[in-house]
Amino acid sequence: MRGLGRFWIAGVVAAVAACVLAGCGTPGAPQPPSLNLPERVSDLAAVRTGTRVELNWTMPRRNTDKLLLKAPVAVRVCRAEGSAACVDAGTVSAAPGEHAHWAETLPPAEASGPGRALAYFVELKNHNGRSAGLSNAAAVVAGAPPAPVEALQAEVRKTGVLLHWKPDSSDTPVRLKRTLLTPASAKEKENLLGPAAESRENSLRVDDAESGRALDRTARFGEAYEYRAQRVETVPLEGRELELPGEISAPVRVEVKDVFPPDPPQGLAAVAVADGKILAIDLSWQPNTEDDLAGYVVYRSEEGGAWVRISPAALVNVASYRDMSVRAGQTYRYAVTAVDRGGHESARSAEAEETAPDGGDEQ
Repeated sequence: MRGLGRFWIAGVVAAVAACVLAGCGTPGAPQPPSLNLPERVSDLAAVRTGTRVELNWTMPRRNTDKLLLKAPVAVRVCRAEGSAACVDAGTVSAAPGEHAHWAETLPPAEASGPGRALAYFVELKNHNGRSAGLSNAAAVVAGAPPAPVEALQAEVRKTGVLLHWKPDSSDTPVRLKRTLLTPASAKEKENLLGPAAESRENSLRVDDAESGRALDRTARFGEAYEYRAQRVETVPLEGRELELPGEISAPVRVEVKDVFPPDPPQGLAAVAVADGKILAIDLSWQPNTEDDLAGYVVYRSEEGGAWVRISPAALVNVASYRDMSVRAGQTYRYAVTAVDRGGHESARSAEAEETAPDGGDEQ
């Protein structure tokens, strides 16, 4: 039994020695505690409109130790003009992963004077007030904004929407912002062969803005739009050009209805035809180019009398017509009108006159 005891004790000692050599049950090297510093923001963007600046950015989901953030984070906002220190502008709290937003009205010192560089930063702080550093810089232009656009109005014309406003003596370009108010129908969305779906938001820059008017030729009939306008100065700073936009005007809304008739047909010509039993006057003209053209109507006047429609009830769908109801030796005057799909009829074309020849059978 003594031999067995000595053998058991020797085995235990060997096992303990092996475990000690392998590090069993002993703590590893001590790890530094997490500082829980939120990761820096890298997508900060700034937009100035008039005297107001808006910031947008994405909050990080993790801290610098790659651990998930579990609570809203305190955000410090600051601004720096040129190479000066970043001055506190405000604070906000935002949740991890959130699309965050902050805005301010510029202090009078930053909203006056000549154009100059102004950068915004955000800094995310932990519960101890520590941070991993400032975000990327988001640049705007400090200085006095251009004058606002006043008395903006919109009128529907055949060639588009005419926008006009109170002109001023400055040569500052104007930006027109257009919002589509009528959403595309399901049928229009499925129509792959039709015109492309219109963007909800569009803008038009008017460089020659001193006249106080511009024509939006891209507006579509059957749609409703809202327009706003602002003057936008371009300021060269630090080797690049930055925009200094003024206040956005009050909106104007317009429904673009097609109440305009087509243009009168051009180039009407009349030629007498006498060939055997045929006695007629052939008419031809240049085709109209309107997208919504439905057809033409032909009119005739005899001996200075009233104009009478001689084409059938159905519209003529080609740019020609043969008048078979003529008498030999009689002189006729002709005119043509164009009609669109909305039923709007143009003014009569320039007249064409022709005399039916003697010959053929009288009709």
